[in-house]
Amino acid sequence: MATSTTGSTLLQPLSNAVRLPVDQVNFVVCQLFALLAAIWFRTYLHSSKTSPFIRHVVATLLGLYLALFCFGWYALHFVIQSGISYYLMIIIGVENMHKYCFVFALGYLTVCQITRVYIFDYGQYSADFSGPMMIITQKITSLAFEIRDGMFRKNEDLTPSQRCLAVRRMPSLLEYLSYNCNFMGILAGPLCSYKDYITFIEGRSYQLQQSEANGKEDTKYEQTDPSPNIAVAQKLLVCGLSLLFHMTITKTLPVEYNIDENFRATASWPVRVFYLYLSLMAARPKYYFAWTLADAINNAAGFGFRGYDKNGVTRWDLISNLRIQQIESSTSFKMFLDNWNIQTALWLKRVCYERATFSPTIQTFILSAIWHGVYPGYYLTFLTGILMTLAARAIRNNIRHYFVESPAVKLCYDIITWMTTQVAISYTVVPFVLLSVKPSFTFYSSCYFCLHIASILVLLVFPLKRTQKGNKKHESIQPVWSKKLEEENLLQKNSYSTTNNSFSQREEITCRYQALKQ
Repeated sequence: MATSTTGSTLLQPLSNAVRLPVDQVNFVVCQLFALLAAIWFRTYLHSSKTSPFIRHVVATLLGLYLALFCFGWYALHFVIQSGISYYLMIIIGVENMHKYCFVFALGYLTVCQITRVYIFDYGQYSADFSGPMMIITQKITSLAFEIRDGMFRKNEDLTPSQRCLAVRRMPSLLEYLSYNCNFMGILAGPLCSYKDYITFIEGRSYQLQQSEANGKEDTKYEQTDPSPNIAVAQKLLVCGLSLLFHMTITKTLPVEYNIDENFRATASWPVRVFYLYLSLMAARPKYYFAWTLADAINNAAGFGFRGYDKNGVTRWDLISNLRIQQIESSTSFKMFLDNWNIQTALWLKRVCYERATFSPTIQTFILSAIWHGVYPGYYLTFLTGILMTLAARAIRNNIRHYFVESPAVKLCYDIITWMTTQVAISYTVVPFVLLSVKPSFTFYSSCYFCLHIASILVLLVFPLKRTQKGNKKHESIQPVWSKKLEEENLLQKNSYSTTNNSFSQREEITCRYQALKQ
């Protein structure tokens, strides 16, 4: 099916040459332009040479230009959504603005997704304007909660991560637009915290405080401008390999072949399972390419420095969205999702899971489905994901400890759980790729809903372990983006100073020390 573009047609000849939709060509070219602009931004508009005001203006204007080139007048939605959300923050007040911003931003995104899917181009995977709006929605809602945490809630009522991310003053309109629409993240994100972004724009020193076990500060190290060049080069290499794999291998392993009538009738069960795994594995490199390139763009601009490891080596994964090696070698459902779309997992945890008053896991999966879009396949995937997550947790809690004492037994256990995890993930996300109800049910019915039934039986046989105390009980049913992911993200806070003058030095030191202890 042919696709129509909503953006510029200047690159149509290139689109014809590479046989890709012009929207996708626009996206890739604009991201490459953003990479060059990021290098220029870091070199000629460095914070030591340029005021934050100029950096905000340039970052915003470049971002809006790229959006206009890719999406045409649909890019106005980015400004409208951001502008109305900012207006709501100002007139509603800090006590309730998080509710209004959350409902408006998510509602506006959903209306745009319904319009795009059911009026314009159902089933098309060409670049579309709702993709950037998904990231902007994350930023709007995250910042609304962070402002409320910093300006309304009592400090003792906040979790350690909420205290570190809390924003203590209302951002200006320019700062707000720059955060939502800057050229580094306008097309593919990833999500970052407002405090991290403002720290980068204002050029505050990167600091790492090494503390002794008793909490006393030992030594302070400071480096104002660590080089991202090696990290950027490595990520561009990953992008090149991912794009090559996508252009050559992915097209030979279509996910749709899993529901081909002849294939289902003639292939044996082992062959069908093996092809299921291969086809879904081959569908991932396009995400590896887009997210790693987005990460490299931010790093090239000087954004994304996380601190130093114990050997003093720089780490540029502050806003990284995936860990490919861990994804492909995952031995549990949890491990896979801990390393996939990391910033979205953290967003779901911060705005939904840790604030939910009941059924946090179910609420979080529902929010994830709504945020992703209105294709029925998304909801089938996330409903299946709830079952898989709960079943995998029950199995792990009840039987894993029997297999970890002997290295040989643990190796066998890891091999079996790796195979099971990869098949379970593939089985779960097939509707996410197929999009529609009919082909999704065709696939599941051809498998006799085997993993759905198995998950239900597991939950009946192996109850979820719960502890007696309320806090531990809540922790015991954490979603797959669990405490470990949040603890690791807290490490990010050892590398920046606060963006708000009213946030005291003592509180900042405490925040850093809590991060270093993890």
